[in-house]
Amino acid sequence: MSRAITSWVIAGVRAARYRRDVTTTQLHQRPFGDLLRQWRERRRLSQLELSIQAEISTRHVSFLETGRAKPSREMVLRLGEHLDLPLRERNGLLLAAGYAPVYAESTLDSPRMASVQAAIRELLNAHEPFPALVVDRGWNLVDANGGITMLTEDIDPDLLTNVLRASLHPEGLAPHIVNLGEWRAHLLGRLGRQITLTADPELSELYAELAGYPCDQPEPEIELPGPGDILVPLRVRRAGRELSFFSITATFGTPLDITVAELVIESFFPADAATAAFLRDTPL
Repeated sequence: MSRAITSWVIAGVRAARYRRDVTTTQLHQRPFGDLLRQWRERRRLSQLELSIQAEISTRHVSFLETGRAKPSREMVLRLGEHLDLPLRERNGLLLAAGYAPVYAESTLDSPRMASVQAAIRELLNAHEPFPALVVDRGWNLVDANGGITMLTEDIDPDLLTNVLRASLHPEGLAPHIVNLGEWRAHLLGRLGRQITLTADPELSELYAELAGYPCDQPEPEIELPGPGDILVPLRVRRAGRELSFFSITATFGTPLDITVAELVIESFFPADAATAAFLRDTPL
C-alpha cells in the first residue's frame, strides 16, 4: 500500500480500538453474574447444560448468576472456555469477578510480536500476485500485499481503513461487484455470526451501517451454488474485464494474546484460469 493509504489505515485502526476500549470498560462495570447469564443465554445453554460442560453443579451456576457465590479465578476461566468466549471477553469476565486480566493485548509493532509480523508478511508476500489482506476484529485493515491494489484502485482511502465498508459502500468497491447482492449477503452473514459470538456493540453498529447501503440486486437468505460454483465467488469488473475470486481465511492456531487472536488473514485466489492469467501478467 502507498504511504498515504497506510497512514489513513493506522489512524482508523487506532480510533476503532479506542472506541472499543471505552465500550469494554463500560461492559466491565456490570456484575459478574449478569455477564455470566448473558453469555449463557447467548450460547443458548441452560444452567444444567453449562453445569455439565463445566463439571460443576447446577446450583453453583445459579448461585454465581445471582451473586450468592463468588467464583474463583480458575472457575471464571473454566466458564469462559466452555462458553467459547473470545479472549477479550474472557478478560471482561475476569474483571467483572474482581480479578486482573490474564490475556495481554500487544501492539503489532511491539518486540514480542516480531515473529507474528514476520509470519504475516511472509504469507502476504508469498501470495502475490493474488490479493491478500489482514484485518482485526473490527474488520479494520491491518496490512495487505501488492495484489490488493487490483481491488482497491480508485477507492477513497478513508473507506479503505475498514474492509467491509470499502467493499459495500456505494463509493467503494460495490459498483464494480458483478454479484453484489450475493457477496453482500455473504459478508453480512459473516458479520452477523461474529456479532453472535462476541456481542460487540461496535460490530452491531457497523452491521447497521452496512445494511443501510443501497443494493439493486436480490440478496439471498441462504447461500446456494450457481452453475459450476463450489464456493461463493467475488466477481468484480476491473481493467475492462470481469475477474472472479474465492477466498480462504486463516487465523493463528494457539493464540494467547488478544491482538493475535483477533487477526484474520484473508487470501483471494483466482476462481478461473482467465483471472489467474490476467493477474500473473499484470505488474504490481
